[in-house]
Amino acid sequence: ELREYYYAGLEDRYFLTHDKAKEQKYVIDFDAHPPSPTPNKLGVTIIDNVSLEDVVPYIDWNPFFQTWELRGRYPNRGYPKIFKDEAVGNEAKKLFGDAQDLMKKIIADKSMWLKGVVGQFAANRSECGEDVEIYADEEARSTGTPMHRFCMLRQQAEKESDDPYLSQADFIAPRGYKDHMGMFAVSCFGCDALVQKYEAENDDYNKIMSQALADRFVEAFAEYLHRDIRTNLWGYAADEKLDEADLLKIKYDGIRPAPGYPSQPDHTEKTTMWEAIKAKELAGIELSDSLSMMPAASVSALVFAHPKSQYFAVGEIGKDQVTDYAGRKKYEMEKMERWLSPILNYERD
Repeated sequence: ELREYYYAGLEDRYFLTHDKAKEQKYVIDFDAHPPSPTPNKLGVTIIDNVSLEDVVPYIDWNPFFQTWELRGRYPNRGYPKIFKDEAVGNEAKKLFGDAQDLMKKIIADKSMWLKGVVGQFAANRSECGEDVEIYADEEARSTGTPMHRFCMLRQQAEKESDDPYLSQADFIAPRGYKDHMGMFAVSCFGCDALVQKYEAENDDYNKIMSQALADRFVEAFAEYLHRDIRTNLWGYAADEKLDEADLLKIKYDGIRPAPGYPSQPDHTEKTTMWEAIKAKELAGIELSDSLSMMPAASVSALVFAHPKSQYFAVGEIGKDQVTDYAGRKKYEMEKMERWLSPILNYERD
């Protein structure tokens, strides 16, 4: 009954055909706004020299309190205002103090550590306009022989404005331009062993605290690394002068959308990234059968440098796009629908 109600609600929404959505795509004038310069470091780079201390200033503590289901009321929502909240302020202070103590211990005994891998490649939008192809080098680009294709999804739900129907492919220039795309996978290692230790001691509090801190460490690592990509490894924003608070407000050029999240809600795209950057072989970051990352405290993302690139949500999509997408990925339709089931605007057969 719930399912029928849900699909009945979708019938009230109008969706453009995939062809119509493509006609109204986001158009960047790459002559007026050219692609970012060639990255300083092309290919794959192992990142194994970043310490926990390096990333601590980049920690966003807000999700930490959400993990513990502590929420301040307006105007005391969020860190550090939550400490002033009448209802949860004292508990938040104690929790934060305990987190600082355990964090210092983890840093001192090196029971957790960070490792990751970055890839930066020559890239162009595919001929069909819906995917991004990456090349091993400029010679491969000139001969049109990509090493991998990243398939993208496009918005189809009708808009009440003249806004375009976005796909991440729109942010990369077509053939004829020297564009590039980056990607990375990073992890915080050591948490599993710490969890086992606290489980053996029946210490649920520090077990959950360790997991919460590992999540904060790896998210901060991703923030730290994205900055290093912008200012150094790629170098398209070498003069960037932003403090950590500005970074958390995303005041920089470019985006780092994660595969499986709203801008590209297909987790199977992680397999292409893992092949391109050898995340398992070079950094020990694995993918499970359900394509969740292992260790659990891991982050992966594509890196788009163009200042006109933006975050968005694909939303629900129609069978015409799923059919086209499955063909581009060489997937059986049933398998493709299974992976995309949360965003289908129709009921599967």
